[in-house]
Amino acid sequence: MDPNSRIMVPEDRHGLHAIDILDPDLMLGSDSVYYFHDMIVEMRKWGFEEGKTLFGFGYDFRQSNRLQETMDRLAAKLESIYNAAGGKKINIITHSMGGLLVKCFMCLQSDIFEKYVKNWVAICAPFQGAPGTINSTFLNGMSFVEGWEQNFYISKWSMHQLLIECPSIYELMGCPNSHWKHIPALELWRERHDSDGKSHIVLESYPPCDSIKVLEQALVNNTVNYNGEDLPLPFNFEILKWANKTWEILSSAKLPSQVKFYNIYGTSLETPHSVCFGSGDKPVTDLQQLRYFQAKYVCVDGDGTVPIESAKADGLNAEARVGVPGEHQGILREPHVFRLLKHWLKAGEPDPFYNPVNDYVILPTAFEMERHKEKGVEVASLKEEWEIISKVQDDQSSTADKVCSISVSQEGANQSYSEAHATVIVHPDSEGKQHVQLNALAVSVDAS
Repeated sequence: MDPNSRIMVPEDRHGLHAIDILDPDLMLGSDSVYYFHDMIVEMRKWGFEEGKTLFGFGYDFRQSNRLQETMDRLAAKLESIYNAAGGKKINIITHSMGGLLVKCFMCLQSDIFEKYVKNWVAICAPFQGAPGTINSTFLNGMSFVEGWEQNFYISKWSMHQLLIECPSIYELMGCPNSHWKHIPALELWRERHDSDGKSHIVLESYPPCDSIKVLEQALVNNTVNYNGEDLPLPFNFEILKWANKTWEILSSAKLPSQVKFYNIYGTSLETPHSVCFGSGDKPVTDLQQLRYFQAKYVCVDGDGTVPIESAKADGLNAEARVGVPGEHQGILREPHVFRLLKHWLKAGEPDPFYNPVNDYVILPTAFEMERHKEKGVEVASLKEEWEIISKVQDDQSSTADKVCSISVSQEGANQSYSEAHATVIVHPDSEGKQHVQLNALAVSVDAS
């Protein structure tokens, strides 16, 4: 709000400083501000070097994901990295809203994107928005972290006043034409009167387009105090119009054929999908008092911020989409994510037997096959063995073998007959390895 001030993104350490630790001066609660820090450390171990093969791109998260100034900065950054790397194409790793920004860039500057980018890995991107989280942000504000660590950061309501004019927040409301499997809603317990004047408590549900009216009325008298003066800060329809145009652009995105796209989304956490205010005992009587109501969420699976359905709705021809249990920001410190990146980017010494979907290394150790036929009887046998190496150990591992068997038989014409038996034996964990054996036998009789 100060016309003499301008937000600048630090470019120290070739851009990595801005995305490493969000508050380098904070001595307590450091995990809550670690952003790409652990990933940067890990990638150095794989051989990446700062300023030669490892760079960062920070930006003002409050601005639109298609702000021309940001698009120009990213174009210049990609060109400088391409040149610094000796003409080698670039791997881009984005987190959260960074996925929307890169998708906008891919639409608006497709020639530059195709020229410089080899692989793009999006992590926890809200490709269909995060309406549950954003609706409560408009009405109640947002905490950067939860628990006692909140004391070190901007307050929840101050964050609300900060974000109410941010184009990026309006863009996170999601595409008005999104086809949700379960439509997110803003729900209010209200007191209504019938024609006889009798009072009834009803639960009203507003889908995304209709919820705008509720937000407008709730924020109609919202103000912010600046230098002792109360300035109006209502719901901003000009920014909403801009955000809807952003979603038009995002909906038209096409991935260049030579660029490979990978999607990592967070799972296993209750994630706001719809938000409800009031209750049957305490209905909402004045929409402008919504800020004093505690939001209650209808949750779905996700990373705590972005629902799985939104994170998977990239609309692109993805090489892989893999769910990783983890929290929206903390997932950037997950070893599983590091193993996926190492495998997809072919960094360090990748393991050719690694399965990125199951996070296993499946190593074939034996294979034998025999076939014998005599006097109308054919016998075939198969024996295969593998070792499955998993980074995640089973705390409830058993000391006994697990055995599964199956048999099938079939009678054919002219008294012909065939039968097959197969047995799979899984031996207990031993130093992170499981030994698996498959034994199969097939017999067929041709009576003719």
